[in-house]
Amino acid sequence: MSDKLPNNQTSEEVDLGQLFKAIGNLFDRFYRFIRSIFKSIFSVIIFALKAIIDNFKLIAVVLVVLAVAGYTLEKTKPKIYTSSMLVRPYFDTKYHMIKNIKYYDALLDNDEYRKLASIFNIHKDTIKKIKSFEVGFAFESENNQLLRYERFLQSIDSTIAPNISFKDFIENEEISSGNEFEIIVESQKKDVFLDLREGINASFSNEYSMNKKKKKDSLNFIQKQNILEAIEEIDSLQKVYIDVLEEESKSSISALKLGDGLALDKDKSNTREYELLNKEIQLRDQMRKLDQEKVEEDVYYDVISDFQAVGELKKEFIDRYSIIFPILGFLVLSLMFLTSKLIRFVKNYEG
Repeated sequence: MSDKLPNNQTSEEVDLGQLFKAIGNLFDRFYRFIRSIFKSIFSVIIFALKAIIDNFKLIAVVLVVLAVAGYTLEKTKPKIYTSSMLVRPYFDTKYHMIKNIKYYDALLDNDEYRKLASIFNIHKDTIKKIKSFEVGFAFESENNQLLRYERFLQSIDSTIAPNISFKDFIENEEISSGNEFEIIVESQKKDVFLDLREGINASFSNEYSMNKKKKKDSLNFIQKQNILEAIEEIDSLQKVYIDVLEEESKSSISALKLGDGLALDKDKSNTREYELLNKEIQLRDQMRKLDQEKVEEDVYYDVISDFQAVGELKKEFIDRYSIIFPILGFLVLSLMFLTSKLIRFVKNYEG
């Protein structure tokens, strides 16, 4: 057995050596593969730069021409102005408002300027300057989206809530689920926006909301009358207990002679008067809340922020033709020169 041990050790050393050698070869091949990829990318970049440098003068001339053409188009194209109104609807007028704003935009798309002119009570030529009506969430930020998402989760079954992700909620959220809205108008005329307020105001009015407001006002009146009657009853009881306390105060000498029984009744009177006072405070607090609610929601909507007298000039990158045209021209020319060199390379390679 002692003779076989060195042979076994030598065999294991050889196997380990071959294993490390195979691993080394594998890493070497992987390195060469990665190097070949980067070399190919570098070659393509140099190949592209060479094609651009060889035609640099032509590319420069074309880019200058396209930049001038784009700048000229920017100056001749009608300017678009935008302004927005932030509103908070009540009594479910938001549904009617959203529907009407979309209807106004549809009328624009179908060139129904006469109908729009009658709705907004302005001249048809002015209506033609308006390009779009849009309504969306006001104060739209990720924090507000999260708040709406949390309120939505609280309003549904707890077994269903885990299956609805924040992304799914935002993608499928109805605009009518909000409480504040932004009405956005785009126009070629910069000072038309204040003239649209009359038509926007009319978009909130509908019979359902009017009836709902009447019912709420009636309910508010009935609740106030009930509270006032309760307060009058409490005042009457307080007067009774005050009279009782005065009588007890007058008969305090008799109370001392008769013992603690009458003194206990006096304590009960004081306690009941204190309870009545607390009850009156609670009722008056309810009255205050009803009055506050009446003041806060006594209209169909509140304007958080009105239209600007002069709209803001709409600036988007897609309208910057003096920049977009040269970029597109450069890409097209580069692609053409690269394609030309590639075709020549393939032909020479085949030859």
